[in-house]
Amino acid sequence: MSDEIEIDIDDLERRMDGAMTALRHEFASLRTGRASASLVEPIHVDAYGQMTPVNQLGTVNVPEPRMVTINVWDKAMVGKVEKAIRESGLGINPQLNGTIIMLPIPELNEERRQQLTKVAAQYAEHARIAVRNVRRDGMDHIKKAKSSGMSEDDQKFWTQEVQDLTDKAIAAIDRALEAKQAEIMQV
Repeated sequence: MSDEIEIDIDDLERRMDGAMTALRHEFASLRTGRASASLVEPIHVDAYGQMTPVNQLGTVNVPEPRMVTINVWDKAMVGKVEKAIRESGLGINPQLNGTIIMLPIPELNEERRQQLTKVAAQYAEHARIAVRNVRRDGMDHIKKAKSSGMSEDDQKFWTQEVQDLTDKAIAAIDRALEAKQAEIMQV
């Protein structure tokens, strides 16, 4: 019976790593005052009858530290891409130059930096909740295994394994949050 639980431990670890990957992706979409191609990843445009990510409609480049450019491949889509960027809530005013959309990244003020650190903290809390939900699933598996004949020693061992995995994942989330908040507050 113990071997079955061990397989579950690998699955739990994979799912906790998935929460961390999702957190990194959310952190990448936060604007820190530096230009990044990942800034436009969450933006989708109604193109050709379906919602399409901006990076599938043109080439996204970062030619300088405070500028993102999008070279839209289809001239008919330039207006739609520009409108989607304006309505995205990024707080960036796109500038058109033919099929190239330029996104100048303004310097962040102190108030906006504080807001972004709070948003980063919310993202981290969502990741912690996801990890705790995975932990709960693992503990439920252990309880089921106990009811079907797992020894008390094995139960304690696997409970500790799941808790160690959870603690490791939470610590990684906390480190990622500290690094992101330091990056946001950097002038």
